[in-house]
Amino acid sequence: MQALERLEALLTGIYDLDIGCRVGDFLVTDRALLPGECREAPGDEQLFVAAEGGDLCMSLYLDPALLERLDRHDPSENLDAGNLADCWTALEGISHFLCVAHNASHDRPVSRLALEMQAEIDKYVACIALLHRHSPRRFPAELHALLFRRSRVDPALAAGHESLYRRASRQAARFCTRLEPGLRALCRRDDRGWLPHLRRFYRLSDHGKLRHIEQACAAS
Repeated sequence: MQALERLEALLTGIYDLDIGCRVGDFLVTDRALLPGECREAPGDEQLFVAAEGGDLCMSLYLDPALLERLDRHDPSENLDAGNLADCWTALEGISHFLCVAHNASHDRPVSRLALEMQAEIDKYVACIALLHRHSPRRFPAELHALLFRRSRVDPALAAGHESLYRRASRQAARFCTRLEPGLRALCRRDDRGWLPHLRRFYRLSDHGKLRHIEQACAAS
C-alpha cells in the first residue's frame, strides 16, 4: 500500500491538510465486508458514507488488484500510460475521502457535484506534480485534453448520474484551464505561486467554488 500512501501524502501536501486520520484506516479491499447493498456496486473504487447516531462513518473500497498494480508500478516513481488509469482511480478515492473528512471536520456538508468536481481537479494537479518530479522543465499540455475531453462517463458507474458527472468535469476543466499559467510557471522556474490559490479554492463552500469558477471565467 506504499503507492496509495504516497498519493495520499501528495494530495494532503498540495492542500496543506491535517484531518487527523488516514485513508488506510478506512480502507476496505474485501467486498464481503461492505454493507449488503454495496457489495454489488461496480467499479474498482467506491466511497461509502453513512451517519450513525450523529457520527459520520466512512469506508473506502479499492480493488486489491488495483493496489497490487500500483505497488508494482508506483506513479510516484514513474507516471506513464501503463499506470495512469490506475493512478486516477486511486486519486479519485483518496480525493473523495479527504474532501468528505475535511468538510466534516468543519461541520460543513459537501454535495456530490462538488465532490466529483474536486476529484477531477485533484487528478489533474496531482498528475502535474508527479510528472514535474521526473521532467521538471516540461509542461504536460496533453494531460488536460486526456482527462477532460477524451475521458468518458461510464453509465454503469454513474448509475443514472451521468449529467452530474459531465457537469463536474466541465467545471473542473474550466478551473484547471485558469490554473494552467501558474502550473506552467512551475515548470519554467519551479514557481509554486499557484498553491495558495488552489488551497483557498479547496476551502470554499460548494457554492463558493462554483461562483469562483464563474467569476474567474467571466473575467478572462
